[in-house]
Amino acid sequence: MDNAARPYILGISAWYHDSAATLLHGSEILAAAQEERFSRVKHDSHFPAHAVSYVLEEGGLALKDLDAVVFYDKPLLKFERLLETYHAFAPAGLISFLAAMPVWIKEKLFMRSLLQRELKALAEHDKDELPAIYFSEHHLSHAASAFYPSPFRQAAILTIDGVGEWATTSICHGRDNQITVLKELRFPHSLGLLYSSFTAWCGFRVNSGEYKLMGLAPYGNADSDRTKAYERLIRDELVDIREDGSFMLNMRYFSFATGLRMYHEGRWRDLFKMEPRTFDEEEIGQNYMDLALAIQRVTEDIVLRLARTARKLTACDNLCLAGGVALNCTANGKLLREKIFRNLWIQPASGDAGGSLGAALAFYHMHEEAPRSPEKTDAMHGTYLGPSFGRESIEKTAKKYHAPYRELTNEDELAATVAELIASGNIVGWFQGRMEFGPRALGGRSILADPRNPEMQKKLNLKIKFREGFRPFAPAVLEEAVQDYFDIDCQSPYMLLISPVASGLCHPRPDGYADLPLWDRLYFQRSTLPAITHVDYSARIQTISQRTNPRFWRLAKAFQERYQCPVLVNTSFNVRGEPIVCTPDDAYQCFMRTEMDYLVLENCLFAKKDQPQHEEGQFALKNYIPD
Repeated sequence: MDNAARPYILGISAWYHDSAATLLHGSEILAAAQEERFSRVKHDSHFPAHAVSYVLEEGGLALKDLDAVVFYDKPLLKFERLLETYHAFAPAGLISFLAAMPVWIKEKLFMRSLLQRELKALAEHDKDELPAIYFSEHHLSHAASAFYPSPFRQAAILTIDGVGEWATTSICHGRDNQITVLKELRFPHSLGLLYSSFTAWCGFRVNSGEYKLMGLAPYGNADSDRTKAYERLIRDELVDIREDGSFMLNMRYFSFATGLRMYHEGRWRDLFKMEPRTFDEEEIGQNYMDLALAIQRVTEDIVLRLARTARKLTACDNLCLAGGVALNCTANGKLLREKIFRNLWIQPASGDAGGSLGAALAFYHMHEEAPRSPEKTDAMHGTYLGPSFGRESIEKTAKKYHAPYRELTNEDELAATVAELIASGNIVGWFQGRMEFGPRALGGRSILADPRNPEMQKKLNLKIKFREGFRPFAPAVLEEAVQDYFDIDCQSPYMLLISPVASGLCHPRPDGYADLPLWDRLYFQRSTLPAITHVDYSARIQTISQRTNPRFWRLAKAFQERYQCPVLVNTSFNVRGEPIVCTPDDAYQCFMRTEMDYLVLENCLFAKKDQPQHEEGQFALKNYIPD
């Protein structure tokens, strides 16, 4: 299809969590962004008006220039599922039913009209010239987001999440421009909702705290009788797992189908002989760590069984993953090491935000029957698909806050200067180029530090991120050096794989290591890179590519050349409960209200010690809801 004939397609996800918009020109991804980055509301579920406006501006388009708008799921099928579920569980769920129905009857049943109204509100002119609106199925959107940007001509596709319309897990076969659904598991039997139930029980927020549960699991004692007992109870009482990876939940223990809670509290209390942890509890008992490890093991077992089934059904060497469970980096790492497939590709925006991308791609390749030519690496452009900001925006921010800075126009000087600052123990906010699409900061909106510093993990958690002290930090490593530092045989550009730290860098565990209190284990120096080595001697790896992010690569290269270390600590540029920063103004405010030492906005270096005194409370932490 020639360039002029390729359609412009807008993909939208909204009204559940992580609303987003994506703009395609044919299969080329021009722009994609989550609404939360503009609204500054974490996991914003509203119609992504700001994100839509951004992607259209990035593409130089007005709404009337679009050929199609595609929504990421089918509301009528979802409504059917709600009605059938409430009917099946009646009279349980009456309160939830009465709360849900008015919204559906007034708005969600008329999604086409609702979308048209929201789009018209964005159109300054030509309100009657809106493009046609189409609807994809939720799991097809996930599958399309995983397969079409991948480098594979054909692949097995595994999508696992909470629930879409009916499907909670699907196995598909992608070949050329087509995706065929082979197997589906349907609501209420959901691995995502099972994991979220344990997330809630352990005191974290559903739909945002699952990664905390994953990070807590390595603190569980793998050899303890209690951990083994918890795992047996989960397998015997909560979930019946079949050989092919399909499973059934025992709904006596769960309330999410019709209630406002994930689990039946009394039955869980009797089963596990423990109380649910409250969200604001500071301390986390070893029993919760052991429980987190038990459900992580069960999750990994199900994922591996499903992958083997996908391999058997498709006979493919390649696997693509998407859906919220695909963000479970520990399970992904286990899947990689099991060698069920030769190649693995995971959509970096695997959650609902990525559904906006998948819906648009499914429309182009399946509805329009457009051919597909896979890219050599992938088509995601490193996920740098969000807005960028030039010198004018930075000067405007500096002027607004009377903020002095130093400009470093030479690229090598910039890299050398920042490398030296990091090596000297400073924490640096790094704001460069286009913003990342998806939940990970990958060198566009990052906070960087020295992984060799034994105090850095504690400082970053408590004085920069203002979050729980047990949570690990990820390494960003030059892709050409990754195998020297980590036990992994492939690239990990999107920080979605956990692998062991290379044994040659690790220190032996002390006697009784697994029985030590949490903080004693946490602050034991496990390797020569203590700030990024988790308690189980693993790390969630990002490999830095010169092709996709040359400035970030140049910085890591400078750090390697000067300090013989090609690894940096990389964490997202935000504080707990805040979306990752989008604009220079967002970045400067976050810089000033934390104990970050330096801020780099493109070529401009801001030192905290040089910043003027501001009015008390001007940069106070906003009331972000802790995640």
